[in-house]
Amino acid sequence: MSRANQLGWWIKGEDKPGLGHDAVYSAIKQVGKPIYVIDAGGQIGIAQGGHIVSASLPSGDPASQERRFPWAAFVPPLHPASMGSPDFIRTYGLRYPYVVGAMANGITSTKMVESAGRAGMLGFYGAAGLAIPQIETAIQYLQEKMGRLPFGFNLIHSPGDPNLELETVHLYLRYGVRLISASAFMNLTLPLVYYRIKGIQQDEHGITATPQKIIAKISREEVAKKFLAPPPEKFIRQLLGLGWITSQEARLAETIPMADALTAEADSGGHTDNRPALALLPTMISLRDWAMTEFNFDAPLSIGLGGGIATPESAAAAFAMGADYIVTGSINQACREAGTSDTVRQMLSEAQQADVTMAPAADMFEMGVKVQVLKRGTMFPLRAGKLYELYTAHDAYEDIPESQRNILERDFFRRSFFEEWAHTKEFFLNRDPEQVERAETNPKHRMALVFRSYLGQSSNWANTGEPSRKIDYQIWCGPAIGAFNQWVKGSFLESAHNRQVVVIALNLLLGAAIVTRRQCLRQQGIFLPDVPTRIEPLELGIIQDLLGSI
Repeated sequence: MSRANQLGWWIKGEDKPGLGHDAVYSAIKQVGKPIYVIDAGGQIGIAQGGHIVSASLPSGDPASQERRFPWAAFVPPLHPASMGSPDFIRTYGLRYPYVVGAMANGITSTKMVESAGRAGMLGFYGAAGLAIPQIETAIQYLQEKMGRLPFGFNLIHSPGDPNLELETVHLYLRYGVRLISASAFMNLTLPLVYYRIKGIQQDEHGITATPQKIIAKISREEVAKKFLAPPPEKFIRQLLGLGWITSQEARLAETIPMADALTAEADSGGHTDNRPALALLPTMISLRDWAMTEFNFDAPLSIGLGGGIATPESAAAAFAMGADYIVTGSINQACREAGTSDTVRQMLSEAQQADVTMAPAADMFEMGVKVQVLKRGTMFPLRAGKLYELYTAHDAYEDIPESQRNILERDFFRRSFFEEWAHTKEFFLNRDPEQVERAETNPKHRMALVFRSYLGQSSNWANTGEPSRKIDYQIWCGPAIGAFNQWVKGSFLESAHNRQVVVIALNLLLGAAIVTRRQCLRQQGIFLPDVPTRIEPLELGIIQDLLGSI
């Protein structure tokens, strides 16, 4: 170690400095303590006690030669709780800047949301794809169990069923659900604006308070600008005309952004634009800064990153780029708390990064929108793609060549088209009768509904673990699951049976702090080739010892 790097002197206390790569790695893991790198007789020494003095000791200093060592580098404490934005943590009553993202059909289950909230994290229940009574049951459960602990619900854009979107908003307002994750929105909608505006008021200091908060998942700049700006005037006028908001709420709406926080959604599972995180996050942060300058909002806007967060390195990179919080999704679906089947958990635990692909989405099928799904162990992506190909090529099911119809009825529907239509019709009569009315006079729309029925059922077959339909499982996930599996290979987290959402979250957060502290040493010229670069996943008890009780 060169004396040119010397910052001062470290004066030994009761503890001796540690030597060797084991001592270095041990010190880096103790994220709540500072690290002093010293020259211990030509070797790199690591100290966490004692004290430091300036580069030149005063004459007559009582410190003996044996107690003082040249001090070359310093790493401050870095608890995972301090890696993100304190404003974000304070706003949502969290301990950690960590969000368990919503996965549709209750895959992000009430149990998963509850576990996250009790650990000081934020979980969003996966309400998309569920009927109103199912969402209502989940609300009742979480409100009873969670009390004042943090949690939220998903609101997905439903262009094919706007009434469902509005009914969901009415349900949330009726039950006082104060936080939602808005996903798959390509534009703002009346129900979303209504949820945001209803109940806003101004305090005695002139600060506008918004009882309903929105964290939006966005991957496009043009959409982000709409969520970072006040609600559109046309929706405000429409809500006033309907009598859904007061004139005061309409006036105050001009002073608030549509969203309190915006998650830059990179290459995620399910609905995604496959955006690269390294390009997307800086752009969203820049747009946030523009919005704060342009509109001068009272409260700060937070920007997080989701899509691809699966290892300590990716979590550390997100925070290093300025993310106020991180969001995980795909890796949580293989956890014990996920609302899916053991078969799916096992399939996900064996996936690699290249085992994902894009396939037509059930909820936006006619629009050609796709979702990212697992392709290993299932034929769903190929079959879903075939259905969309046939839909775009023909105006009615009867126009499809007979040989193709036979394959669909034998392998896809496993019954005749008309039997499948009867089943589909019954579903939509309960869910959205207008779709049935349209299908009765429009054969192409009838074909679309039947094809959508297969796509919708495929995710339910996966969640319930229907063994006869394993070949048709639709499993939403991104390449993050492959990165996670590679990281935990050979550890206790390799088995899906051992995966729990809080254990994974704390390993990512602690690991991110370790990576950041290690990088801090490198930036000061301290290269440690013998120190392992892999952050080994740790059992919950060990993490608690390092971080303190959660």
